[in-house]
Amino acid sequence: MPSRNAILPVLILATLIGCGANSPPLAVVDSVDIDRYMGLWYEIARYPNWFQNDGCQYTTAQYTLRDDGKVTVLNQCHDRWPDGDRQSIEGTARVVDTTTNAKLKVGFFLFFEGDYWIIDLDDEYQWALVGEPSRNYLWILSRTPTLDEAVYNDILSRLPEQGYDPNGLVLTAQPDS
Repeated sequence: MPSRNAILPVLILATLIGCGANSPPLAVVDSVDIDRYMGLWYEIARYPNWFQNDGCQYTTAQYTLRDDGKVTVLNQCHDRWPDGDRQSIEGTARVVDTTTNAKLKVGFFLFFEGDYWIIDLDDEYQWALVGEPSRNYLWILSRTPTLDEAVYNDILSRLPEQGYDPNGLVLTAQPDS
């Protein structure tokens, strides 16, 4: 029987690339203006995952377009409190579907990339819904630390048609929430 140390890299890889072979195709938005998408986003809610600490609150993602067309991704959070220890990780994203610009691959670890698909987006780029084909990961992002309750509920109402369970989301504390 293989050791746990031999199995762990395989499990991590399977998690990162997704296991959605039995799921219907995940729809993405028709078009993303990458320049408009750049900037600071606040995490409003997410599916719990292995790479985000449960105590990670006040979470933001800063996207910066590079000269080579790739995107620098800086994710930051504070441990439990606004003045808690700040944790950050920097990665790189690249567009893999230039027809829509809605499908990206994001890498934070050497040799590993995960899907980052924009599956819903406000016309004014004030909020975004990001998922991936296996439906194991989901994020609701906003340009502001809080999202209007009616807008949030409208987003939640559309999740089942994309194969997501809204009950799986956990809210992320933000300074104004």
